[in-house]
Order: sequence, then C-alpha cells, then structure tokens
Amino acid sequence: MPMTPKEMISLLQQNNFTIVSQNGSHIKLRNPQTNNQVIVPYHCKDLKKGLEQSILKQAGLK
Repeated sequence: MPMTPKEMISLLQQNNFTIVSQNGSHIKLRNPQTNNQVIVPYHCKDLKKGLEQSILKQAGLK
C-alpha cells in the first residue's frame, strides 16, 4: 500500500530527519548526523511506488 506524504515525513522524522524548509508543496528534510537530504512532495495524493522507493534510498533507509 502506498504511503502518503504525511506518513513519509513521519517515518523520516523518526529516523532523525528534521524539516529544513518548505518551498510551495515540497518539504526539504535533512539528517544532521549523516548529512543526507531529501525532498518530499506534499500533495493530496499518495506517493507512487518508484518515488517512495527513491526517497527511502536517498535517505539511506533502504
């Protein structure tokens, strides 16, 4: 089942990511320990499978 942007941001925050900034409907999060940075589109729709996997890979969680 695809994740919503809210669930993705919650998962990232549980893994030490903090919100750095927001530009329109995109939220930038950064992990200060690993210095990884990801951008999550915050739209009404669920994240598509490829985008979800890409964000997790960039974050180092996959």
